[in-house]
Amino acid sequence: MIVPTVQGEGVRLRAFEQHDVDDLLAGYGDPEVQRFLPPLPVPFTRAQAESYISDVAPSMFAYGGGLYAIADPETDRLLGGVGLDKMVPNRGQTEIGYWVGPWARGRGVATAAVRALTGHAFHTGMARIELLTHRENAPSQRVALATGFQPEGVRRGVLPNRDGGRDDLLAYARLAGDDPGPVERLLPDLPGGELTDGVVCLRPLTPGDLDFYVALHSVEDVVATTVPPIAPSREEMRRRCAWAQSHWLAGDRADLVIIDVATGTPAGEIGLYYQEPRTGQAMIGYSMLPAWRGRGFPTRAAQLVSLWAFAETGIARLIAGALPTNLGSQRVLEKAGFKREAYLRSRLPGHDGRRSDDLQFALVAEDLLREGARLDG
Repeated sequence: MIVPTVQGEGVRLRAFEQHDVDDLLAGYGDPEVQRFLPPLPVPFTRAQAESYISDVAPSMFAYGGGLYAIADPETDRLLGGVGLDKMVPNRGQTEIGYWVGPWARGRGVATAAVRALTGHAFHTGMARIELLTHRENAPSQRVALATGFQPEGVRRGVLPNRDGGRDDLLAYARLAGDDPGPVERLLPDLPGGELTDGVVCLRPLTPGDLDFYVALHSVEDVVATTVPPIAPSREEMRRRCAWAQSHWLAGDRADLVIIDVATGTPAGEIGLYYQEPRTGQAMIGYSMLPAWRGRGFPTRAAQLVSLWAFAETGIARLIAGALPTNLGSQRVLEKAGFKREAYLRSRLPGHDGRRSDDLQFALVAEDLLREGARLDG
């Protein structure tokens, strides 16, 4: 069967060829590719690579889909793969998947390949293309958003993993009439990857922060202000760290680590939770390790997050809560410019089925503008 060549920006999609064996072997042997493609046999052998090129990939075209090699248009070297599968002809629907070898990452290869194949599929009659990706695969989610795929929800337990369990996948889709992208994000990346005032630095929470996160959320008074006030398990904290990038890309929360600039040590956390995009309201919350308390770090962190949120997002109003007995947290919010607005009775779940009251504070963009004008004057 003759496989059509599809041209993309900086890539060429073509049939797999015998000279791709070594790169296919290296690509499918990469730990990141194996992690997010659990159906791949481990180890992936040369015989399997040769069979993939001679039999598996060509057979996909016979079923109406197709597996394309992503090749460098100048050298023809294999960079990765992209394909269409799970065709539903009467719906004009298919699913797209992709991988990129470690030697070709960071160059926009996957984005270019997905954009090219998506355009080709729509041109040849498809009406809807789905894209499923693991919640912990943030680079793949970035590709989806960059190529116009819109988030639609979570497919629970759809992917068998290598441990005998099942993983959720995030579902994205693009229709033939949709804008080709990128999809506008509610919470953009931080400028330069961090926020800092020279004393504290805020950077996104990552999987590598697990031990710090476990230590922070084992502190008694941090647990007491958790909703509900129950210490999370280590697995729950692992997921929180591993899924932080996904939540940020989805626009529902931004989890940040507060770093002591003088020592480079994680001292606490601050999170922004975008509860109401329609009204432009979000909430912040923060926790500090005991050794770094009394230095004004959470106030500085709250100010940095507030300035970023009002300047770079559609957020117009920030709220925060504090237990009536938590005078320290109330002082943090007041110093950061938040105004007390309400006393909410029995708002929060407490210990042993009891409820706790909550003091509500708020900050709006105009407050910062007025404070800036006052200081300039």
